[in-house]
Amino acid sequence: MSQLTDPRKEFGRAVTALAADNDRIVVLSADSGKSSGFGDFAKAYPQRYFEFGIMEQGVTGIASGLATTGLIPVFAAIAPFVTSRSFEMVRNDLGYMGQNAKIVGRNGGLTYSDLGATHHSLEDYAIMRMIPGLVVFAPSDPGEIRSCVAAMIDHVGPTYMRIGAQGLPDLFPEEPVAIGKGRQLREGGDVTIVSTGYESVQTVAAVEMLTAAGISVDLIGMPTPSHLDAELITASAARTGAVVTVEEHYETGGLAGTVAELLCREQPTRLLPIGVPHAYQPAGPYDGLLANAGIDADQIARRVIAFVGH
Repeated sequence: MSQLTDPRKEFGRAVTALAADNDRIVVLSADSGKSSGFGDFAKAYPQRYFEFGIMEQGVTGIASGLATTGLIPVFAAIAPFVTSRSFEMVRNDLGYMGQNAKIVGRNGGLTYSDLGATHHSLEDYAIMRMIPGLVVFAPSDPGEIRSCVAAMIDHVGPTYMRIGAQGLPDLFPEEPVAIGKGRQLREGGDVTIVSTGYESVQTVAAVEMLTAAGISVDLIGMPTPSHLDAELITASAARTGAVVTVEEHYETGGLAGTVAELLCREQPTRLLPIGVPHAYQPAGPYDGLLANAGIDADQIARRVIAFVGH
């Protein structure tokens, strides 16, 4: 496993690097800019960095207004506060108006582990993908963070990106991210596994265990859980006849929901959703929460083995 990288810092570096050649990029903060990786941006471009204090709903509206002037506002803060707290503003000010604003939820999933259910973000893929025209990004490793940031800035329209807090290893070679395009990470014939976001760290480890157990995995990485690679996933499902989704999100409504909807329409296939049980999760160490939710590598592997019947 490679050296671990703080996803928030990598995100901030990626936005700052793009801002050097794109003066339309501005950063908005709700008292969390440095925690979101924007310390260097604020120093390099103080005239393009705006601090508003803890008022996420208001900042979302301001982002919409700035977008009408041709700027590209990037607003990052704690994930549930820019999604659940601000949902009406994202829905109406950004989605309905089609504004080119970029919302980023940091410390997503269970990664704000010790602060408990109020700070966990386990429904964000589901609620944000329900906004027409909004694209959800969920990068899996540092290279994909950089690629998702580039795709996010290039895309004209509202977006939401979720990043975590725990250190991430490099999982696979860096490639450009295209909305609605997955990555074939491993080829196999026994089971299709579709993974998104930083739960891919656990998924890759689980696939190694499955390979050792003699199970051949077709592994697909999906960096845009709101916009699937229908051709790639349905072709894989047709080959294997068994699909598993893995995500650090409630096991309903997120990646599992989008994949189930796709398969129901185009390639009916057995599906095992692996995600967080649909219940409020306790506070505690991050690794302990993954194990408690059944989404650590060992439990993923055991559930897949039971599903495919080996």
